[in-house]
Amino acid sequence: MQAVFLDKGTFSDGVDLPAPTGISDYVIYDDTPKDNEVILARCKDADIIITNKVQIDADVISKLPNLKLIQLTATGMNNVDQEACVEHNVALYNVAGYAVKSVPEHTFMLMLTAMRAGIYYHQKVADGTWQANGNFCLLDIPLIDLEDKTLGIIGVGTIGKRVTEIARAFGMTVLWAEHQAQTPRNDDYTAFDEVLARADVLSLHCPLNEQTQHLINKATLAKMTKQPLIVNVARGGVVDSQALTDAINNKQVIGYASDVFEQEPIVKDDPLLTLANHPRVIFSPHNAWGSKSAQETLWQMLSNQVADFIDSHQNANG
Repeated sequence: MQAVFLDKGTFSDGVDLPAPTGISDYVIYDDTPKDNEVILARCKDADIIITNKVQIDADVISKLPNLKLIQLTATGMNNVDQEACVEHNVALYNVAGYAVKSVPEHTFMLMLTAMRAGIYYHQKVADGTWQANGNFCLLDIPLIDLEDKTLGIIGVGTIGKRVTEIARAFGMTVLWAEHQAQTPRNDDYTAFDEVLARADVLSLHCPLNEQTQHLINKATLAKMTKQPLIVNVARGGVVDSQALTDAINNKQVIGYASDVFEQEPIVKDDPLLTLANHPRVIFSPHNAWGSKSAQETLWQMLSNQVADFIDSHQNANG
């Protein structure tokens, strides 16, 4: 079978990405533009498309008669028209569970850096401010410990549960938020609004869908009575960027630590960029998932899925 990998450049250099077993013709592109004509030209003979974030819409799927499988190198599937896949008998696979170490560790890197104003203090050492001050230490922005703080988690999947374990090791109290406007399903969960009111840190790990689009907005931010730090390693669209920017400027929340943005790469007029020099704001370029070991795990999982698909397809067709 022929496979086309449309955006290998989303992986780090040096990570080995061999063709899965059963692929006889393997074409690789580092990047593919958002242009259906280019996508169709590159995939016209493909049985399998491998991609991370390239948009595969119904028009593309309908014009690729050989296409049998779209294999994503990610968990999120919103870049592919799933209804069109069903209509044209194209299998759609994602990869989940590969970043259960990488994303939680990145979550705490963001959290600790914001709570202890890490970037701010690094700059004060690098730009000569500390030397000019003359004191043996510089403490003009308070350092905030995690111990004894309350962490609210929105999105309690595998990653949210691992974040819970780490938080408890720091001595934090953890609250799992029930879905908005729903009664907690059991004693492990706390009402959504109560989590907003009690959290010193709010960590987002939920998928982006109709229910979570701009879940963090002007109304929900107003319910955060403890001026929390918000950490977002979910999806950029879970947060209303303008409302969050206003909330920080108005001191409704103490800071924002995010790996994800409504448009990626972030656009120049994103209001969040006006916060770039805030001592409790830290951004990373959607790479929380991407430790070397996580990328290797992802590719092994993907390779097994593709090989199994090819084997099943060949057996079904004699």
